Amino acid sequence: MLFIVQFEDHPGVDELRQKLYPSHIEFLDKNKDRVLVPGSLREVPSDKPVGGLWIIEAENEAEVRDIFKDDPFWVNGLRAKVRINRWHKAFPDRKVPI
Repeated sequence: MLFIVQFEDHPGVDELRQKLYPSHIEFLDKNKDRVLVPGSLREVPSDKPVGGLWIIEAENEAEVRDIFKDDPFWVNGLRAKVRINRWHKAFPDRKVPI
């Protein structure tokens, strides 16, 4: 199953984000078989990161939570909230390079 995971960051965590960014990217790379499309959400017009959005392949919501529980951004308190939704692709067989 595919899930959309949307993270909202605490305000004023820019310095913490910069400090944790290398370990966060390493975590995402280690989980690339399950975290299929990760990326930051940006504030317009400042283009400052305010959260993240991931597309995850997992059996259920419990597995999704088990994946991000070890993310350095999550473990170290950068994230304020998370929202998890099951995602149904309109065209499941269509492959789109990003």
